[in-house]
Order: sequence, then structure tokens, then C-alpha cells
Amino acid sequence: MRVLVTGGGGFLGSHIVDALLRRGLEAKVAGRHRYPHIEAKGVEISVGDLADSESALRAVDGCDAVIHTAAIPGIGVNDEAYRRSNIVATENVIKAAHAHGVRRLVFTSSPSVVHDGHSIKGGDETLPYPARYLTAYARTKAEAEKAILAANGESLSTCAIRPHLVFGPGDAQLIPKLLARARAGRLAQVGNGRNMISICYVENAADAHSLALNALAPGGKAAGQAYFVNEPDPVNCWEFINRIVTGAGLSKITRRVPYPLAYAAGWACETAYSLFRAKADPPLTRFLVSQLATSHWFKIDKARRDLGWEPAVSLDEGVRRFLDSIKKSRTESSTG
Repeated sequence: MRVLVTGGGGFLGSHIVDALLRRGLEAKVAGRHRYPHIEAKGVEISVGDLADSESALRAVDGCDAVIHTAAIPGIGVNDEAYRRSNIVATENVIKAAHAHGVRRLVFTSSPSVVHDGHSIKGGDETLPYPARYLTAYARTKAEAEKAILAANGESLSTCAIRPHLVFGPGDAQLIPKLLARARAGRLAQVGNGRNMISICYVENAADAHSLALNALAPGGKAAGQAYFVNEPDPVNCWEFINRIVTGAGLSKITRRVPYPLAYAAGWACETAYSLFRAKADPPLTRFLVSQLATSHWFKIDKARRDLGWEPAVSLDEGVRRFLDSIKKSRTESSTG
């Protein structure tokens, strides 16, 4: 089987490529750039923008299955950028899959597609899509997921994987941004600090995508389904953040900000950035505040049952590997 991984040069995507290669499958990557570290593994790169239909057709050509991971993450307010990357590109990938006779399509979604800013405790796949979203990213990812699941049928089997707060070596988004805030003295505990969250080590998330391909085979259980993927047990949000912060050699976060005050500040930042049509992400948004102050953790029974998935790397081991990667990167920077 030859599998196209869109966004395969990125954080999660590159780990998905490795998971496929470990299984003896052939991988192809679609991305906006060339990735020497991927090409060094003998993987072909198709360079282009998937929001362009011709680029999507070229990328899918010659493949038997697709894992569609490419997306713009973030907390920005530029709706058009998210629409192109998360909705238009997904629609083009679906059309290209049909055009080239691809039989299996796995979509990297997000638990944010069911999050409206309120706490979720022990959520499962029966949770509905909310009536409103706090971010363009969540709204467009939800629309893309709906399109993927609606495309499931006799000629194309589809499913969606919802990995939550993915971390690990190579992460350039989630934890590095928190560490940057902590280093600059701009990170404070939001709310009472008792909120519980789900997290997912990157290799475990990658394995779930690889196993989903199997579960989309004839007779598999994944067709037309969505799956939460994260550690089996939730962690306290601020205990986990402080574990990472202190493990990276920074001071423990002790400053606190009331949730209502932080939420109002997030709304003000969003409004200002929208009025001035800023392209950069605001430093604070209602979505970010709600993620730091509310509980959002999910059950993984369905992924275990249908995909045969079980996190292979424990939380403690994942944290150790991640902190080791930070120390290694710091050493290389200081000696370079």
C-alpha cells in the first residue's frame, strides 16, 4: 500500500510517516516545501498548496490511501486563511481521492470540533457539534470533519482521528509557545487550577492513524466514524504545565488570573485584531483562555475497540523524551 500523508513534513505528520515506514508501507508526502529529513528516508515529496485542486490531484496520484493531516493550527481570527487550509483543501483531497480511485482516507481532526468553551468531562464520540465556536480553527476543522465523514461510501471509506493536545519531540506549536510565554513572564494560571485535560504523546497519535488504515479495510469498523485519541487518564492541566515548565529549567507558574478577567481580555484582543485585520494570532483569545481554565478530557474506549489502539508510550516516558529533546536542542544551540 502506498499512502499519501498530507502535512507529512510537520510535527505529527512526520511521525505518521515513520509509523507507516515501520509497518513496511510506502509513504508519499504532500507539503508546501521540500523536507530533506523526509526525503532522506526515501519518501517522495509533492510540493504544492492543497487548496489548489491541481496540486491536490498531483499529490494523490499513484496512492492507494490518504492520511490528511495538513492544516493551519492556531488561535487566529483570519477566517479566510483557515477556510482555505482546513475546508477547501479537505474538499480538494476528497475529490482527488475519488478521481484516483483511492479506497481509504483518514482525516486528522481535533477535539475542538465539539468544544464550545464549557467543560467536557469524560466526553465520548456521541458529543454533538456545538452551535457556536470560539475560534475559526475549530469551526473550519468541524466543517472539514463533516465533509470527510459525509464522503464515506462504497468507493471510499473514511474516518476521523481526534488527537488531543499532542506533544513530543519536534513540537513547534503547543508546548513551545507555553514555554515562550513562561520564559517571558507572560504565563499565569487561569482559573482555580483544578481543571483536568487529556493529552497525547505524538507517537501514540501517529500509531492511531496507522491503525485506522487497517480499520478502513473491508469488514473494518472505522468507516464513517470519528475517534478521540489521548492518554487513558486525564491530568491536571496546571500540574502538567508546571511539570514541563520546571523540567525545562524555568520557574514554577504561581501567578493567577481569574477566569472571567482573562476571558474578557481574550475577547478584547480578538476584537482589536479583527478590527485591524491583523494576520498574526492575537496574544490571547477566548479559546485559549477556556483551554487553560476548563476541563476537557475524553474517553478512548471506541478507539481501543474499533482500531485496536492502545497508547504504547506511557505519559512519564513521553514527558522524559520531550524534556530530553528540549535539553538537546538547547545544547546544540549553545554550541552552534
